[in-house]
Amino acid sequence: MALTQFKRLLIRSVRQLCERKAYLFCMIVVPVGMAFFFLSLLGEGLPLDVPTAVVDLDNSTLSRNITRNLSTVETIDISMKLSSFDEAMQKVRGGEIFGFFYIPADLQKDALAGNTPTISYYSNMTYFVPGTLAYKGFKTMAVTASGAIVQGKLVDAGIGQSTADVLLQPVVIDINGIGNPWMNYSYYLTPSFVSGVLELMIFLVTIFSICMEMKSGTSPEWLRMSNGSIVGAVMGKLLPQTIVFWIVGLFLNVLLFKFYHFPMNGSWLWMSVAMIIYVMACQGFALLVVSVVPNMRLALSICSLTGILAFSVAAFSYPVQSMYGAVGIFSYILPVRYYFLIYIDQALNGLDVYYSRYYFVALLVFVALPFVALRNLRRHALNPVYIP
Repeated sequence: MALTQFKRLLIRSVRQLCERKAYLFCMIVVPVGMAFFFLSLLGEGLPLDVPTAVVDLDNSTLSRNITRNLSTVETIDISMKLSSFDEAMQKVRGGEIFGFFYIPADLQKDALAGNTPTISYYSNMTYFVPGTLAYKGFKTMAVTASGAIVQGKLVDAGIGQSTADVLLQPVVIDINGIGNPWMNYSYYLTPSFVSGVLELMIFLVTIFSICMEMKSGTSPEWLRMSNGSIVGAVMGKLLPQTIVFWIVGLFLNVLLFKFYHFPMNGSWLWMSVAMIIYVMACQGFALLVVSVVPNMRLALSICSLTGILAFSVAAFSYPVQSMYGAVGIFSYILPVRYYFLIYIDQALNGLDVYYSRYYFVALLVFVALPFVALRNLRRHALNPVYIP
C-alpha cells in the first residue's frame, strides 16, 4: 500500500472521528471525567465516618466508656444512640445507618462477676465498603473492650499492670505497609478503576468504528483505499484512535503521579511505555473479537461484558488465588490485569523492569493476536451484511 493511500485512509478516519461527537466523548470525556470522579470520591484515601449507631442497654460506666471509644474510631461515626434492637434493625433496613453496636443489659455486672457477657455488632454487607469498614471498627472495639475487662480482672487479682499487659499481648505486632505505608485505598483502587474504564472505552470505540463500516456498507470502499489489504485498512482506521488514547492515557498518568502525588517508586519511562502498549493491547483484544464475531451488536455485547467484569475478575478486589479455577482463569485474558500488575511493580514497589517483563510480553501478545483472524474480517468487509 502506497504512502499516499495510507495518508488518505488516515484523513478519512480522522474525519469520521470528528463527525461523530460520541467518539470524542468516549475517548476523552469519559476516561478523564471518571478519573476526576474516583479521585474526588477517594480523596481522603479511605471512606471515613460511616454512619452507625449504638444500642446501650446497660448504661454503666463500662458501656459508656465503650461508646466513647467507639466515637474515636475514624472509620465510623456514631450518629445515633438507640434504645432497642428492633429500632436499630429498622434504621439499617431503611439505609439510615450501615450497622450498630449492641451492648446487652448487665454487661458490667456480668463481667465483674466472672460471667461471659456477649457484645454483638451488626453491619450491613449489602453495601460492601461501608459495611466492611463498620465491621472492622466494631470488631476492633469489641476486642479492645474484652481486653480491658480481662486486664482489670488481672490487676484486681494482684498481678501488676506491666505483667497483665504482657499476658494480654505477649507479642507486639509492628505493621509496615510495603509500597503503600499510608494504607491509602485510593493509591490502589483509583488506578485500577481508571485503567478499567479506559480499557472499556477502547473496546467500544474500536468495535463501533469498524462495524460501522459494514453497517453503512462502506467497508468495500474502505478496503479498496488500502489496495485490499486488511492490515493497512485496520492500521489506517485505528491509528488516529491510538494516538488520542495514548495522549489520554499519558495525561491520566501525569494527573495521578504529578498532580495528585501518587507513589512513583519506579521509572516514569516504563510506566509511560506500559500505558502505550496497554492502549494497543486493548485495541488488539477488541479487534480480535470483531474479527471472530463481525457483528456490531454481538461484538459490543462481548466486550462490554468483558470490560465490566474486569473490575472483579481481574483481581482488583479479590485475589485470583482465592477464586474458583473456572473463574480465575478469565483474569489472564484481560489486558487490564497485566497493566495493573506493572503499576504495582513499577510505581508502588519500585522493582526493576526485569521483574515485570512477563507482563509486558503478555500485553504485546494481545497486540499480535488479532492478526490470526483478520482474514475473516476481510471476508465480511468485502461482502458486508448488517444483522441488526
